[in-house]
Amino acid sequence: MMRKAHGPKRMRTRFLVPLALFGAVAIGLAVGLTLQPQNIPSALIGSPVPEFALEPVTNYGPGFATTDLIGQVSVVNVFASWCIPCRVEHPLWIEVAEGGEVSLFGLNYKDLPENASEWLAEFGNPYQRTGADLSGRAGVDWGVYGVPETFVVDAEGIIRFKHVGPIDRYVLENDILSIVRELQAQ
Repeated sequence: MMRKAHGPKRMRTRFLVPLALFGAVAIGLAVGLTLQPQNIPSALIGSPVPEFALEPVTNYGPGFATTDLIGQVSVVNVFASWCIPCRVEHPLWIEVAEGGEVSLFGLNYKDLPENASEWLAEFGNPYQRTGADLSGRAGVDWGVYGVPETFVVDAEGIIRFKHVGPIDRYVLENDILSIVRELQAQ
């Protein structure tokens, strides 16, 4: 019995299929590398803040709830004592609090209240109110992906902006505070 020889067309197909698959994967990875994770869209932009009422971080009462965000433009910073990037951005939040330009609230995410209390005592407390979200349920309702995250909320309690990741001076001035000023001028 004689075996059939593989023709050049069949050899080309065997070579081109893996090459095409590799090319598609490479293009997908290249596009993914150009994306900025801080710009993850939030389904909550333009929606009312979720209903929540959190107990205070130990020694930093009286707690934090939905009603605290009504009647003023506010910034909500999601932080945790175990979060290294939170430490990096924290001095900027201290400056914001000292400037008094906007109400700043802290949502302590999946952290022991005692640890958060020690952290705030060590680094300073820029927040008007802090809430301890030990279970992470409020964070889930806010659409939190991780910490830190920052939200701008208008005076009617509508979420207008979300930043994922630590802020730097550029993001603070050109994204967060520019939106705050715009909302305050309305």
